[in-house]
Amino acid sequence: MHVLVLGGGVIGVTTAYELLKDGHEVTLVEREPDVALGTSFANAGMVAPGHAFAWASPRAPKVLLRSLWRNDQALLFRFHTDPAFWRWCIRFLGECTAERARINTQRKHRLCVYSQAVLGDVVADTGVAFDALPSGLLYFHRTAGTFERGVRNMKILRDLGQAQQILTRDEIATLDPALAPMKDKIAGGIYSSTDSSGDCAMFTRALAGVVRARGGRVLTGTTITRLESDGSQITGVQTSAGRLQADAYVLAAGIWSPKLLAGLDKWLPVYPVKGYSLTLPIGHNHLAPAIGAVDEDNLIAYARMGDRLRVTATADFAGYNASHKPSDFAVMLGKIQDVLPGGADYTNPGYWAGLRPMTPEGTPVMGKGRQRNLYFNTGHGHVGWTMSCGAARITRDLIAGRTPAIPLEGMTLQ
Repeated sequence: MHVLVLGGGVIGVTTAYELLKDGHEVTLVEREPDVALGTSFANAGMVAPGHAFAWASPRAPKVLLRSLWRNDQALLFRFHTDPAFWRWCIRFLGECTAERARINTQRKHRLCVYSQAVLGDVVADTGVAFDALPSGLLYFHRTAGTFERGVRNMKILRDLGQAQQILTRDEIATLDPALAPMKDKIAGGIYSSTDSSGDCAMFTRALAGVVRARGGRVLTGTTITRLESDGSQITGVQTSAGRLQADAYVLAAGIWSPKLLAGLDKWLPVYPVKGYSLTLPIGHNHLAPAIGAVDEDNLIAYARMGDRLRVTATADFAGYNASHKPSDFAVMLGKIQDVLPGGADYTNPGYWAGLRPMTPEGTPVMGKGRQRNLYFNTGHGHVGWTMSCGAARITRDLIAGRTPAIPLEGMTLQ
């Protein structure tokens, strides 16, 4: 069977790889000049089932409200006239109950754990390198109150079998000496030894090379303009390089997925949420972190990637606007210098902002809709790197008519 994969981020490339493994002819189409130049380019790099919490929670509306007059909040709300934005927001607010947050977190965690195992299979099969650090991730708190709440919140993942170790500030300084200079500012933390980190873009580009080497076509610099349908199935795809046709199609275009699907199915609840990242050089004179971590009070994440430090923060409801300026990073730059005073060269930051394809629930959209040969693999949000390999294998199994390894309840248009 010939399968056309629409989108060349980590989701599309892992899907193309899995389909090739299953014996299909595969063509991948990406609008940018290379793969992994969108949301996959400079994300947090964390493979973190141990932090698979739904963003929609009872606390989220208060944070969004405060962001109207404060720019240091984890979620930043912007007013838009886009009807799709307000429709998304109404559904997001409906998910902000304790019960819905629990259900969505359980579903996210299930997919993240499965995907982590599949990532291991991919690495074993291909040998791709991506500056991986398999030494776990740390989630630390600055006050006794937030630490107590964090331990309580982590119980939902602990009950699902997630490995967790509660650490004192001294144990944290021993685990990662880079945090020793500021350990007195830490109340405690939770260490997930099975989490890891790595460069998502590096992984995606290397895996795209494997796809090419194994006979797959990767068409970059090719913009998809329209999906053609006879009402029951996709009959072709119009692109800037001409019309493409296949037996089956996978919609893995991230934030562009709803626009491509428009008029062919029910509303696809995927909307962009902008995230910001800094990439900082690490020299021999720097006390770089040994493991990735999240400062839970400031909601800033960091991970070492070879000779670079990646720092990420903020969820900005800015629509399809990915623009940024140095002043947008001032708060997070100050926060990371407080956490890791000598961790990197803070005078030479690389700035980036990307648009995460978020669903209100935080879980992706997979499976099929009205078009019997169109499969969804989109809307993975801020944990797309963590979910990518598992979601790709699930898509492969669905196309082959096999039952996926995990249930898809809450992750389809139905």
